[in-house]
Amino acid sequence: MSYRPFHPNPKRPDFVVPEKACDAHCHVFGPADKFPFAPERKYTPVDAPKETLFALHKRLGFSRSVLVQASCHGTDNSAMIDMLMSSNGRYRGVAVVGANLTEDEVTRMHEAGVRGIRFNFVKRLVDIQPKEYYLKIAKLIAPYGWHIIVYFESQELADIEGLLMEIPTPIAIDHMGRPDVDKGLEHPDYRRIKNLVANRKDTWIKVGCLERMTQVGPPYQDVVPFARDMVESFPDQVLWGTDWPHPNMQSHMPDDGALVNLIPQIAPTTELQHQLLVDNPARLYGFER
Repeated sequence: MSYRPFHPNPKRPDFVVPEKACDAHCHVFGPADKFPFAPERKYTPVDAPKETLFALHKRLGFSRSVLVQASCHGTDNSAMIDMLMSSNGRYRGVAVVGANLTEDEVTRMHEAGVRGIRFNFVKRLVDIQPKEYYLKIAKLIAPYGWHIIVYFESQELADIEGLLMEIPTPIAIDHMGRPDVDKGLEHPDYRRIKNLVANRKDTWIKVGCLERMTQVGPPYQDVVPFARDMVESFPDQVLWGTDWPHPNMQSHMPDDGALVNLIPQIAPTTELQHQLLVDNPARLYGFER
């Protein structure tokens, strides 16, 4: 199936996000004629430029955001950093780097607004590196107060859990660790994810991307209990993001306004919503409170 473009006209959500709300996980792609995609990429997205993302955030009500580098751009973070430089300090970035990362590069990215790097452990998307590769990079960025986003699928956690326990920085788990929602809240794979968040110091977890985990489609009611369980279990450690432009989605393309409308279902009180959208991302990414 060919790559699906993002929703052309997302609805304006009925749920009004609080002031200083942060979309803590989204991407910017291209435009390819200015920021080419990586030759080694395993998918080719459509252009999803900064102007479109700025307009989407205005429509949804988000004044802050975190841009996460995706695998299609490889270790060339130029498109992401270009958007950071255009955000007047309202956006932060998470980079993808290689083994040749230098302290000078970290310093330059820090000044641009980068506050973390991403390790992708999803075997269908990237080639997994030796343990020493990840630890070397983590030790280099640790003095800057950065964190590491880890992307894996629930059945892969057992293979990398030892490495995650050794990483000397905070970590943030992408997409709830991609649990198999058909297996239920008590399945060992999901319990392993919760145990990691509970027992590893400075661990955060993102509770968005319900559209990637659903087995029944919109409005994703099979995934809502998992996200709500994480929010109520770890109210000080959860983050939420749209995942726009939803790269490599094959089943369907979600409406981002409809995704925002699900927030009261996963964070049912005003206090939980504020923690999820304002307080927690402000603490992790250094936004003014």
